Amino acid sequence: MDLTYPEEAETFRGEIRAWLEANLPEDWGDREMTAEEKATFSEQWNEKLFEGGWICASWPKEYGGKGLTTMQSVVLNEEFARVNAPMRGDFFGDTLVGPTILQWGTEEQKQHFLPGILQGKTAWCQGFSEPNAGSDLASLKCKAELDGDEWVINGQKVWTTQAQHADYCFLLARTDPEAKKHAGISYLLVPMDQEGVEIRPIVQPDGSAEFNEVFFTDARCPKDNVVGGVNNGWKVAMTTLGFERGSSATTGHRRFEKELDQILDIAQENGAVDDPMVRQRFVHQWSKIQIMRVNGLRTLSASLTGKKDLGVAALGATNKMFWSETHRDTMELAIDVLGLHGQILTGDAEADFVPGIGKRDAAREYPVSPLQAQFFFSRSETIWGGTAEVQRNIVGERVLGLPKEPKPENELPNG
Repeated sequence: MDLTYPEEAETFRGEIRAWLEANLPEDWGDREMTAEEKATFSEQWNEKLFEGGWICASWPKEYGGKGLTTMQSVVLNEEFARVNAPMRGDFFGDTLVGPTILQWGTEEQKQHFLPGILQGKTAWCQGFSEPNAGSDLASLKCKAELDGDEWVINGQKVWTTQAQHADYCFLLARTDPEAKKHAGISYLLVPMDQEGVEIRPIVQPDGSAEFNEVFFTDARCPKDNVVGGVNNGWKVAMTTLGFERGSSATTGHRRFEKELDQILDIAQENGAVDDPMVRQRFVHQWSKIQIMRVNGLRTLSASLTGKKDLGVAALGATNKMFWSETHRDTMELAIDVLGLHGQILTGDAEADFVPGIGKRDAAREYPVSPLQAQFFFSRSETIWGGTAEVQRNIVGERVLGLPKEPKPENELPNG
């Protein structure tokens, strides 16, 4: 693993650093902004990012990006993370479906969908998980049937983040019920503002409801809105999940490192750090975060050299399993450090913004603090994007050569 960045990457780093110094407010990071100031900054910052060409900068120039190399994209992420400068926050459009369309889409699809993503005019959500198809995603039952020039969609999706605000959903549906379960799935781009799409928010303990159930009843999308070809949706979806897990290889550990420092400050203030067992747990979590940093560099090195010794799926599975369980354990340490004080709601009842989480339409009678909010969220991280159990199966089968997990007796006949 070569940790030396090429000269051209470091030259590019200087360009980014100079732009950030010229465009970030002088007191950025030194004080907490009010909700009104945050809203104003966000609007102005997105305009500056767009003018600077930093939104979707890794996209090819002909589609509005800068055509950055892998190393330039890495340096861009590192410099923004260094000063805690926000990138444009449309994760589903910028990071997931946009790059997927670039890789798998037709020229017509690129011309139609990419400008709206780049300009922030089109909001997206992800329609993968179902009530009985989460970890075993290939068992999904949502179906799409061709009716002339349109697909007719019937079924249910769950845990669909921001569905209530989305213009489109990139959705997996079964288009060939006779094929084996991985082979009969298509990747569709479905308009959300239509009859036949019902969205039901799932209210969380703190009153927020960014997750949703979505019901499709004879909903429709154009025949040409299939990405990657009919019945090839599984391969396309794996590409999307790869973008989800690999977008911050060398920067992902930084937020966990910063969070652990905040927990340590609390432990020093309330005396919890005097307990040798607590100190040992801090060292244990710190060492895991350093392993995350090294794993990120290994992922980058594998991407650059093509020497993916573990295989793409196994490398992604290993990293996802490790960081999600590390963060869960760190937040359990945080609650233990807070002690009984951690059982009291210590957040701002009037705040619409939770640091480290973002905007939350939370219940006023249940105001959680940033650490409490992160504790709740960390419980889900070992589930979404592939459960830790599934990641272990991938590593066991594809790296260690262990037998496949036994299939349940009630599996679908076409499986």
